[in-house]
Amino acid sequence: MGRMPSGTRPASRRRGRRAIRQSVTIPASLAADVRRVAKERRLTLSRALVTLAERGVQAEADARKNLQAAYRRFMSETEAARKDQAGRDLVRAIFGKDAIAQDPVL
Repeated sequence: MGRMPSGTRPASRRRGRRAIRQSVTIPASLAADVRRVAKERRLTLSRALVTLAERGVQAEADARKNLQAAYRRFMSETEAARKDQAGRDLVRAIFGKDAIAQDPVL
């Protein structure tokens, strides 16, 4: 059996998998963290950067979905107590988990 011609890969493997060489400058402290991750996971620096970037992009997409869900829940809630909780959840989705200080009076 000979080698398969390079043009016979399934379309699903060809789409979106093309690599693009990109040069970036990152702060020294971040570069040290990337080197540490690469060493711990036994990856090349390039693979570590790609993995960390993919995780960051996914985290951002997840945060966006969470914000949209919190907004929809807040807007659709009619009961006062549940709307208040939905509002708190929405504020946390926008500003982070520590955005609402705990009120000792409540």
